[in-house]
This record gives sequence, structure tokens and C-alpha cells, in this order.
Amino acid sequence: MNMWKIGCVGFGNVGQGLARILVDKREALKERYGFEYSVTFIAAPVKGSLFNPNGIDLASALAVLDKTGSLKGHPDATEKDTLSLISGNYADIITEATYTDLKTGEPGVTHIRTALDRGIHVVSTNKGPVSIALPELMELAEKNGVSYFFEGVVMSGTPTMNLAREALAGCDITGAMGIVNGTTNYILTRMEEGMPYGEALKKAQELGYAEADPTGDVEGWDAAVKVQVLAKVLMGEPIRVEDVDRTGITGITSGDIEAAAKRGARIKLIAEVRRENGILVAKVAPKEIPLTHPLAGIMNATNAITLVTDHLGEVTIVGPGAGRVETGQALLADLLSVHRSHS
Repeated sequence: MNMWKIGCVGFGNVGQGLARILVDKREALKERYGFEYSVTFIAAPVKGSLFNPNGIDLASALAVLDKTGSLKGHPDATEKDTLSLISGNYADIITEATYTDLKTGEPGVTHIRTALDRGIHVVSTNKGPVSIALPELMELAEKNGVSYFFEGVVMSGTPTMNLAREALAGCDITGAMGIVNGTTNYILTRMEEGMPYGEALKKAQELGYAEADPTGDVEGWDAAVKVQVLAKVLMGEPIRVEDVDRTGITGITSGDIEAAAKRGARIKLIAEVRRENGILVAKVAPKEIPLTHPLAGIMNATNAITLVTDHLGEVTIVGPGAGRVETGQALLADLLSVHRSHS
């Protein structure tokens, strides 16, 4: 593939983060990886969709968006709807970064299914489709000889999936445990400093770490979806998010944190998947982590995961679990994976 045609589905923080990287790194990507691209469409019904089969000027699109908050005044503005753009054979790869709906997986499931069914590669940061339809979507990708990658769904740009797939190739991964939700880790960090739970949650909301309705984070649903992904990708066992034994942090008190400290430990919300006597254990729960373990030192909104392998023992990777450019980097890494696999 000399020139990859890319369609961007969703152009919020993550989509814009990727676009800025692509503009800044165009020459470097060509020189280092032989990766050349043309963005043929941006499907963003709220902000305004763009279409140009010869390639959209991303720098101008970002400039218009920064100035007006909309793409509707851009010269490449189009009335074509998202599914028409995906199914029109205008792109070889789509990046799917629309909002996450953990109940239905929509509209992401339909976007991804439509693309894969037409032999279009998909890279995505959307947790909803992974939670709702991962086995189906992976089977559809294999059937049509294309890739479906979703590095960003577990730890944003910190390379969990690629670490397991590439750097740890040949290892059997027998388990994983980690801090995969930055919001709860931030709250627990503030509580360790003496801040009450309610105040710590309010601070997390003010900083944009927590939503107005923080249930998905503090009750462990976000982490449970990530356990679901790890179970399928690392352990080869598809499970429902409802199968994850889930406890959030709402019951943790300052007294619990002080008691753990006296025992030489810190309380962290731990996402975990492993096998016990041949049975898969998938769990999210607050857990006392000894200060000697690498996960104990992970503070604030940072994420980390420890993969348990047969050849290397425990391998821990630490990095950001959110952010515009950070999650855009996950899409870029997956784009390059597609490029390496199919060029």
C-alpha cells in the first residue's frame, strides 16, 4: 500500500488528537515507517462532516475547528451521513472514535461492522463495541482478511495490547492485574492524603477525570469492560461484562486506607484476570497492594498493568490512561500495525 486512505469516524478529543499527530508527524512517519496517508473523510455529524476523495487538508480542518468550533464552514463540508461515507469505498482504514455506550455498543458496533464487512481495516478506541460484540467483530475481520485493532480501550496510548501481541510474542500470558481506571486511582490518592471521598470525587470532576455521573468509574464498570477485553485478547476466553466480579470504591473509607498503610500496603482498584484450577477468574475490586509491588507506587490518574508470563515472570508497564494526544497515539500505533501487516 503506497498511500493509505483513512476515514475518521468521530472527531472529538481523540479524533482531533490523532489528526494533530498526523499533521505534525507526516514526514517522520514516511521516513521511519514508509507510512503515507490521505484522509478522505471525517464523519462527525455534530461538528460537521468533511469529504474529499483527493484528501482533506487536516491542518486547515483543525484551524477551522479551533476558530469556530465547527467544520460546517470548511470547503470540504458534506451532507453525506456516516454510514454512506464508511460504505462508499472511500477509505482503506477507518478510525472509530465515537462516544462509548456500554449498554448497546452503538453507534460504534454498526460503524465497525459495516467497515469490516466491506473489507476495510478498523482501528478504534471505543470500548462499547469491544464489550458488546468483540468475538463477532474479530471473526468478521478474519473472514474478510482485514484487521480490527483497539489498543486504546484498555490504557489509552500505553501499549497493553501491542505489548502482549508484539513484544511478548511467544510468551504464554497466564494472568494480568492492574490499575486501569485513572479516575478511581486519583480519588484514592487524594484520600490517602486525607481528603474525604466526596471531596476527592468532586475534585476529580472539576479536573475532568470524572463525569457528572461518575458511576461508570467509581462502581467499577469501566474497569470491568477492560477486564473483559483482557480475558478475550490475553487469555483467549470471551466473557460478558456481567461475568466480571465487580466491586467499586464507594465503600472505601479513610479508615480503610489508614489501616492498609499500617500494614505496609496501599488500596488500589485492581482489575484482574487469571486462571485458578483451569477456571477463569475475572474481577474488579479494591485490594491492598504491598508497597514492594510496582502497582503500589502508581498514583494520581496514572495507569499500570502487570502481565504474568511464563518466560519473563511479571512484566509491568506504566503510563497515562487518558488524554487527547495520548489516546490519539493508540490510534496511530494501530494504524502502523495495519501498515506493517498489510503493506
